[in-house]
Amino acid sequence: MAEERAGSRPADGTESHDPDFPEAFLAFMRQGWQDTPLPIGPRPEVPNHAKRRAALSAAFPGETLVIPSGGEKVRANDTAYRFRPGSDFVYLTGDHDPDSVLVLRPNGSSHDAMLYLRPRSSRLTDEFFRSRHGELWVGRRHTLSEKSTELGLPTADLTELDAVLADLAPARTRVLRGFDARVDTAVRPYDGPREEGQPARDRELAIAISELKLVKDEWEIAQLQDAIDATVRGFEDVARALPADRGVSERLLEGIFALRARHDGNDVGYGSIVGAGEHATILHWVHNHGTTRPGELLLMDMGVENRHLYTADVTRVLPVDGRFTALQRQVYDVVYAAQQAGIEFIAPGVTFKDVHLTCMRVLAEGLADLGLLPVSVDEAMDEKSTVYRRWTLHGFGHMLGIDVHDCANARKETYRDGTLGEGYVLTVEPGLYFQPEDELVPTELRGTGIRIEDDILVTATGAVNLSAGLPRTAEAVERWLAEQREAGPRLPG
Repeated sequence: MAEERAGSRPADGTESHDPDFPEAFLAFMRQGWQDTPLPIGPRPEVPNHAKRRAALSAAFPGETLVIPSGGEKVRANDTAYRFRPGSDFVYLTGDHDPDSVLVLRPNGSSHDAMLYLRPRSSRLTDEFFRSRHGELWVGRRHTLSEKSTELGLPTADLTELDAVLADLAPARTRVLRGFDARVDTAVRPYDGPREEGQPARDRELAIAISELKLVKDEWEIAQLQDAIDATVRGFEDVARALPADRGVSERLLEGIFALRARHDGNDVGYGSIVGAGEHATILHWVHNHGTTRPGELLLMDMGVENRHLYTADVTRVLPVDGRFTALQRQVYDVVYAAQQAGIEFIAPGVTFKDVHLTCMRVLAEGLADLGLLPVSVDEAMDEKSTVYRRWTLHGFGHMLGIDVHDCANARKETYRDGTLGEGYVLTVEPGLYFQPEDELVPTELRGTGIRIEDDILVTATGAVNLSAGLPRTAEAVERWLAEQREAGPRLPG
């Protein structure tokens, strides 16, 4: 049953189409209910979240910090998308509920944390069965005490938040803006410099959280490995259902992976890219309305988001009929060599930019071997030229974590122009894409797109491939695909 989610509705959570209940029914509904507490205890990751809040506190002494989870978003008319909380809020609290707000108020040299949330609907009112927030409609919510026990955080009723926000001084308050219109309106932005469309003070809060996220702790690495392992199983599911001798729709393959993502995790971490044939040359192909064809390649860029909202991001290219042609293999081997060079180069202290250049030089050399470069490799790699990028528009990779493009608010000097550190997790995903309309490449190359992407942990001794459960070389891919097909389709379980 879908409930109304229009832009304006009664504050009590009822809807315009709700029936008028007679008093006899209301009286009957208010009696005879057993109160069953949830069997919960502190989550194992509570200390990790506490350390993150402490680090953020140290960055902004004497200032109040406001971090919302965000609210439900309308999908169409009166239906909403499945709620997914803001990543920075989850990173600091572990809470997944909509409309919650974390407030860190200064107390001496540190901060006192308070999590404002919508608690369980009391049976003393009719909310539990009449309101869209009631547990007979959306399920049992935690009491304030239960949530506090689970998260290791003091909690307060969301109804108290307005008074708290009204009391904050803009000059000593920073807000993570853009997630909760109620919060954005209640805390007037400080009248000072602005960066990227928001007050510089608030922008600095977003930057600080992003840069804290650059280094993953052991618990986070375990969550990423969990998401990646589920992603490996999802790729296996797809390979087992991919016919070698006839076409199937890209959306069928997308759906098979999505089943694994919902069963083993929370959801997909981003819109799955399933590009058959020439669709593989479109970098963010998410329409997925094409069809596979024997003799062509299938590019799939997919990742499971696990139950703690950490996501994998993996790309593989499969020959639909089971074997690469000689030309497909030649291009594939170039991309593989570029990725391998980048992975081998990764270590603490190397620059992000140099990893990029390492991958790109191998691609440029491969393009030269294919006879496509109009200049020498050195000329093509010159920053005043970069003509090789006609066939590889994107960079070598990005940070990965609780967001597929993690740490996106980090400063350029600590990310794109920075150095890698131990505990960083990033993708390495070079690719070559020959558009169907590109008259500068041989006809037999047109419509060919190849990208290989893995999720890499930076350790003291170099790179660890967290997604090594999937094959990377052309021969290994062919062998793996045959093994999956022989094993046959399976349901998650």
